[in-house]
Amino acid sequence: MYDAILFDLDGTLIDSESIALTSGLAAFAAHGHDVDEAFMHGLVGKDEPTAAQIIRAALPGVDLDAVNLHWRKGFNDGVDSGLALKPGTLDLLPALSFPLAIVTSTGRVGAHRKLGLAGIADAFTHVVTLDDVRAPKPDPEPYLLAASLFGVSPSRCLVFEDSETGAEAAHRAGCVVVQVPDVVPSQGRWAHHLAPDLLTGARMAGLL
Repeated sequence: MYDAILFDLDGTLIDSESIALTSGLAAFAAHGHDVDEAFMHGLVGKDEPTAAQIIRAALPGVDLDAVNLHWRKGFNDGVDSGLALKPGTLDLLPALSFPLAIVTSTGRVGAHRKLGLAGIADAFTHVVTLDDVRAPKPDPEPYLLAASLFGVSPSRCLVFEDSETGAEAAHRAGCVVVQVPDVVPSQGRWAHHLAPDLLTGARMAGLL
């Protein structure tokens, strides 16, 4: 049915989006910007340059370097204190006999750091990061690259994503998409299967 399984990382396999949300709210508040969770939700799934454009457009005059420094420290402290896996991750990954890859909008260093802290790095043959593409999600390039690394058709790849941005990228690449929303609810516009958790999504897609 599939030739490869491709996973987003943040919010899909690891519970890092909640850390990003909490540390981000604190960072903006510390620098005089009282943003709300809805604003933060608009940044979910976005690569850092795209997020910066959104922030600057909404908050003219923001000292984004200072906010990001504060935010990055808070996020790293949160990750260092314990990076939890999303429900079903430890059950699903060992049950899969397909080639597996990570496709993330995080930079290479951050992606590999989180995979190592989460203890799941060895499960994946390839890790496609922001540094490996010219056009990040929602452009299909990251998923097209992952499929090409395995030498398979994107239509034979199953993707697990949490965000609209990621699901759109995978859908536009021609992959089959399982979306498991994390901090931001979804109607599943770009998903073939909309699931409450990874294991349910895997069953819906015929993996289990």
